[in-house]
Amino acid sequence: MQIDLSNKRVIVTGASRGIGQAIARAFAAEGACVAICARNEAAVKAAGDDLQLCGAKDVIARTVSVTDTAGVKGFVEEIAAAWGGIDVLVNNAGQGQGGNIDTLTPEQILEHANVLQMGHFRFVQAVVPHMRQQRWGRIIEINALAGVYPTPDGIPSVVNRAACIAMSKSLGMSLAKDNILVNTLNMGWIDTGQWDRHFREMPPGCTREEFDAMVLKVVPIGRFGKPEDVAGMALFLSSEYASFISAASIEIAGGMGGQIAYYPTLKRDFHETIRLRGEAAAIAQE
Repeated sequence: MQIDLSNKRVIVTGASRGIGQAIARAFAAEGACVAICARNEAAVKAAGDDLQLCGAKDVIARTVSVTDTAGVKGFVEEIAAAWGGIDVLVNNAGQGQGGNIDTLTPEQILEHANVLQMGHFRFVQAVVPHMRQQRWGRIIEINALAGVYPTPDGIPSVVNRAACIAMSKSLGMSLAKDNILVNTLNMGWIDTGQWDRHFREMPPGCTREEFDAMVLKVVPIGRFGKPEDVAGMALFLSSEYASFISAASIEIAGGMGGQIAYYPTLKRDFHETIRLRGEAAAIAQE
């Protein structure tokens, strides 16, 4: 299968690191024109310099907040003017957020929604007129498995990812008549560095091997995903091989589905086991 994306004009949001950066690199390696944005100026500039080395036909890197409607539109208009149009949008910006009924305020959920739901919507609304004009476009939404299978914790991620997935399906239906195809990729445990932070939250005495074994109990394939595992699907959905795929919801999760709902309980039990083990070890040394 030869996927030729050398003439595509691509926007990837949240592309200064992790999944977004891997997707931008993959398009750059195909010789596409790649525009990226993120909130951190130094990080997005470094990512842009990296893309130049990956083989991109052209690179534009800008500091943009997805919560800024005027800023999003201005960025998109700059890209369209520079390259004569936009072919692919990868809506990747936005992170997960924990919290439950006892710890969250309504304002926190709304703030998260402004980044995820509205951030994705702002970019779609800005690029669609350009895609309609050329009657060709691909929009790829990067979402999370928690939006498909709710978990008993992390309410902001559960409700806002679910809304993003529903929006992607709706857009995939309404825009297909304009040959603008919209699909959502729902991530499982992709190792972008966040698992290092989760490991550091464990009590003293926990080894990384123990922690990883606990996390991966709910992943049938038995390993973390890599950002490159996502990038390949993004390239495919942007190609003519995917010309009859729209409003699809695709899980990139190593076979994990409803098992994700068990993970918060698994993590709490593991945390308590390690804590008690540490206390017992301290008593034995007295």
